[in-house]
Amino acid sequence: MLRLERLRAGHAPAVLAFEQENRAYFARSIPDRGDAYFAEFASRHRALLAEQEAGVCHFHLVVEDGVLLGRLNLVDVADGTAELGYRVGERGAGRGVATAAVREACGLASAAYGLSSLRALTTRDNAASMRVLERNAFTPVAETWIDDRPALRWHRGLTVGAGT
Repeated sequence: MLRLERLRAGHAPAVLAFEQENRAYFARSIPDRGDAYFAEFASRHRALLAEQEAGVCHFHLVVEDGVLLGRLNLVDVADGTAELGYRVGERGAGRGVATAAVREACGLASAAYGLSSLRALTTRDNAASMRVLERNAFTPVAETWIDDRPALRWHRGLTVGAGT
């Protein structure tokens, strides 16, 4: 069964291994994190936990049967909204993992975090990510760019406290 786990300090080794294992896979569709990300992982992980503790971000792992398949984040939380970001590793690709995780996150965002809307961003050439957002009732609202690549901004309203 797929579930979202709120990021904890003890997750660091699993998250690092997940990112290392999927680095080349992710780089095919999104900008690479770079060597510094891996070299400074421990301090970056602590910084994420501090942001989460401050309530400006909510970080989650996408787990199925004890296996880390992806990550899902709600960042820049302010005024009832946040930006949704997610990545599913190669093991979970093409199985509906991202769609299910985003669905779960939308419910969590309203029910647990009191958010009334979510934003997201995808490059135009990431058809899989755009389908995930469409399947979860996100609407494209603006064209933009990410690292010299055409992109879309997305939006979804939420019913606060409803869990959907």
